[in-house]
Amino acid sequence: MKKNELMQYSCPLGKAMAALGSKWKPIIVLVIKDRKLRFGELAVRINVISRKVLTDQLREMETDGLVIREEFKELPPRVEYSLTEKGLALLPILYLLEEWEAKYQVKGLFSEDCYTDNKTIKIENLKN
Repeated sequence: MKKNELMQYSCPLGKAMAALGSKWKPIIVLVIKDRKLRFGELAVRINVISRKVLTDQLREMETDGLVIREEFKELPPRVEYSLTEKGLALLPILYLLEEWEAKYQVKGLFSEDCYTDNKTIKIENLKN
């Protein structure tokens, strides 16, 4: 189901999933947290995402009211991203999802190490 199709429903869960429907948006929210980060800083911290996909995800998140894009008119141009109140409200929910997965994960199938406290996101598959 596409994002536009989900947005047609008045169900709050459908709208929430449309706003966070990609695998990258929750990670972006966790990396930004309560600070301002420049695009390049985000790209370095989430090194497994291409710059094009990161740009697209940030644009969608801005449209959905999750991030604020602040542009500075200087040379070289500088853009900073921060979470809106709506985006900040997601943090406790995402932390609970991390705890849920850690509690119920199946060992050895797939390991995803996400370092969201000022460190780079590292994703790696573990072979059996």
